[in-house]
Amino acid sequence: MNFAGLQKRAKNTEKNDKGKFKKKKRFGKSLANKAPSMLLTIIDRKLGYYGEKLIEINTLEAKASQFNHFDRTYTKKTLSQRWDDFNGIRIQRDLYSAFLIMNISDDLKNFNMDKCNERFENFYRLHNIEVGRLTGKKNLSSIAI
Repeated sequence: MNFAGLQKRAKNTEKNDKGKFKKKKRFGKSLANKAPSMLLTIIDRKLGYYGEKLIEINTLEAKASQFNHFDRTYTKKTLSQRWDDFNGIRIQRDLYSAFLIMNISDDLKNFNMDKCNERFENFYRLHNIEVGRLTGKKNLSSIAI
């Protein structure tokens, strides 16, 4: 991801419904506090100790949070939509994105449909176990549990 792009302030000055100006702030301070880019650098360095390398996918082309491997379509979702519904199969969006990224093709732009179909049943079983374990815990509003 482009972390620097997330830090930039909004260019347009807008007003809210009450006539007050909206803040132009973005994610600068929270990105500085959490430092995702530094985390990736540390992980890559530690993988280097074992002769491995961090592999970065092309997030602009892969779009894991929008992809549906059942019908191979992309559907844009709002940030507040935390669950995907695939014909009655409810899956937490971030966990499903991680599943798709785990099954990325060698070109790091597309998903390997054979791997997705082969591994989905086990993923869904583990997903339901983990969601059941986390249900009722505090501070999990970010994943809507």
